[in-house]
Amino acid sequence: MGSFDGFQKKRRIRAYGETAMKSKKIILALFAIALCVPCIFLVACKPSPSFGAARGTPVTSTLDASTLAADRAAAEKGDAVAQYNPGHAYYHGQGVAKDDAQAVFWFRKAAEQGFAKAQYNLGMMYREGQGVTRDDTQAVSWFRKAAEQGKPYAQNNLGLIYQYGLPGVTKDDAQALSWYRKAAEQGNTTAQLRLGYMYLKGQGVAKDDAQGLSWYRKAAAQGDTKAQTALGFMYVRGLGVARDDAQAVSWLRRAAEWENTYIQKVLTK
Repeated sequence: MGSFDGFQKKRRIRAYGETAMKSKKIILALFAIALCVPCIFLVACKPSPSFGAARGTPVTSTLDASTLAADRAAAEKGDAVAQYNPGHAYYHGQGVAKDDAQAVFWFRKAAEQGFAKAQYNLGMMYREGQGVTRDDTQAVSWFRKAAEQGKPYAQNNLGLIYQYGLPGVTKDDAQALSWYRKAAEQGNTTAQLRLGYMYLKGQGVAKDDAQGLSWYRKAAAQGDTKAQTALGFMYVRGLGVARDDAQAVSWLRRAAEWENTYIQKVLTK
C-alpha cells in the first residue's frame, strides 16, 4: 500500500510540475499577444454575460431538523427571517431533501415582506426557471426590490440586464453603468470587472482607460483572475497607465499562480 501511495504522490507532483511549466509558457504567450495585438484583452477579458446562483447563508447558524421545525413555526406566524431559512434549506438540500418548489414557496413569503436576501433569491429562481416557470419580468422585478435595498448581487444583475437587455427591459448602458457602480462600490468583484470594461469601451460613459484600470485593479486585488490578466495586458500596452513590463508579468503571474494553487490543492486531496 505504501509503494502505491508513493507512486500516486509522485504522479501528482509531476502533474503539478507540468502544469506550472505550462503556466509559465502561458504567461509568455499572453505577454507576446498583448504586445503585438492592440486591445486583445478586450476580447480575452470581457466579462461573461451570466447571472450568479441563488446566494446567501441561513440567518440561523445551522439548519437541522429541530431548527427547521422552530423556523417553520415562526414562519407560519409571519416572521420573514424564519420564512427565509426554510427556503435556503430546501434550495440547498440542507437538513431536508432538495426541493426547488418549496424553496420558491418560502422565499416568496419572506420576499413579500421585504426581506432582501429572499427577494434576490426569488429573482434568481424566476430567472433560471427553478421551482417555477421562467419569467424574466418577475426576475427583474424581484432583483430591483433587492437592489433598491442595497444588495450588491441584485445590483450587479440589474446592471447585466440593462447592459444586454431582456424581454420587457430596453438595453440602457447608462442604467447598466449606474447599477454596476452601486455594486462595485460595495466590493462586488464581478461588478468592478464589468464597470472597468464599460470605461475601457466607452459604454454609457466617456471612454476612460485610467478609470477602467482603477476598477480592474480593485477586482484584481480581491483575487479575480480575469481582472489580473486584464491588468497585465494594460501594463503591456500602457493603457491608462505608463507601460511597465515588470508589472505586466507580475499580474499575469498572479493569475497563473492562482490557477496552479487550485490545481495543487486538487492534486493533494
